[in-house]
Amino acid sequence: MFCQPTRPIAALALTLAVLLTAGCATPSSIAPQVADDSPARELPLVWNQGENWQPYHLPGKKHTLFSKVSMDGRDSVLAVANASASMLRHTVKIPADQLQQVRFSWKVPQLVNSADLALRESDDSPVRLVLVFEGDRSRFSAKNAMLSELSRAITGEELPYATLMYVWCNNRANGSVIHNPRTDRIRKVVVESGMKNLNQWLDYERDIKADFERAFGEAPGALLGVALMTDTDNTQSQTKAYYGPVSLRSAAAVISSTVK
Repeated sequence: MFCQPTRPIAALALTLAVLLTAGCATPSSIAPQVADDSPARELPLVWNQGENWQPYHLPGKKHTLFSKVSMDGRDSVLAVANASASMLRHTVKIPADQLQQVRFSWKVPQLVNSADLALRESDDSPVRLVLVFEGDRSRFSAKNAMLSELSRAITGEELPYATLMYVWCNNRANGSVIHNPRTDRIRKVVVESGMKNLNQWLDYERDIKADFERAFGEAPGALLGVALMTDTDNTQSQTKAYYGPVSLRSAAAVISSTVK
């Protein structure tokens, strides 16, 4: 049981935690072409403490519960959020010049009805795939430099240079880019919108460099981490979602995702 901090501190804690983890288009219309001989490696989805993917709990927040399940014959992770926010994260190190595609999938039974990813008070989503990147922190604004120092003081980790999220949005158009309401170092690409494709598996393949450049207006640095996040803490509501394997395709090697 956590003590509940004041609202500004709680908001800051959420911002920091999201940044430390490491929007909408239909899957069929956004998948880029991939060379058959391009390698891909999977991120092993192992849900035990200290192995590969690790739970990351946000100060002052109830935990979203993650568990390994089989859904429709797929190895999956079930995320259940009840006025909660937390994530699973996986550390990687892929140089910028080796970044290619990320493949992921999810199944969402229902949206968070009152969520709005552009507003502080309702910034919740049933599913998020989070990518965290290296970069030159000397380019931070004064506000982001302060957040980075606070992050180091509170958690022992600096803010990553940039965080790119793939999200499901209630109403914004496919392909929209949403700036996080707390810091412009988090930007969200909407890969699914509205209720049309609820309660079915959706498979995505995204060009990491192209999405980063469109969202941030610059080339990405090295990829440092990947995370899954389901949150309903701002809206104080309930939701659940299923995540399938995550694969990162790079010029040198592949990361695949088998649940063990």
